[in-house]
Amino acid sequence: MKKPTPALSDAYALSTSEDSRRLYADWAATYDQDFAAGQDYLLPALTAKAFAAAGGEGPVLDVGAGTGLCGQALMALGVGPIDATDISAAMLAEALRKDAYRDVIEADLLQGIPVPRGSYRGVVSSGTFTHGHLGPEGLPALLRVAAPGAWFALSVNARFYEKAGFAGALDRLLRGQWIRSLTLPEVRIYGPRATGPHKDDTALVALFQKV
Repeated sequence: MKKPTPALSDAYALSTSEDSRRLYADWAATYDQDFAAGQDYLLPALTAKAFAAAGGEGPVLDVGAGTGLCGQALMALGVGPIDATDISAAMLAEALRKDAYRDVIEADLLQGIPVPRGSYRGVVSSGTFTHGHLGPEGLPALLRVAAPGAWFALSVNARFYEKAGFAGALDRLLRGQWIRSLTLPEVRIYGPRATGPHKDDTALVALFQKV
């Protein structure tokens, strides 16, 4: 019997790293067409646009890069070079087909990213900080790989933002003078062709600089 195509509800129900690897291995080949195109997925392009508008520059690390939609959008805006990291080797294989990335790094963010400290002048993430995925516990690993002055553009599902403790975590980073210039523009995740219970969901794009 053919496996059912994964859906957003399956992604939001994830609870372990191994669950994520299994789901995205099954979804990688059809993700762009069935989900991104089918649900009019705007968030990767809007995250890239926010990063570029803030003055973000390369080299950039695209965190939770998936099939490379945000990297592709950054490249179209003239931002680069870009590296991708994701927990799913299958999703990264799809990302490589887009020719947007200098390198890809398979990594579990909670275990750290195996690159030297301060490697990047920018960090972006679209769709990774959300239900069933990562919360603010992933921020220290991102700060470690960013150089002083690096711009961040991290999309966070708006319903997940308070629930997961992002407000408190970012406030602690501000007060500890780890980051500065925090703004939180709100954007739509999906366009008008989207259907289903999440079609009107929004995200906050956490824009800030590492001190």
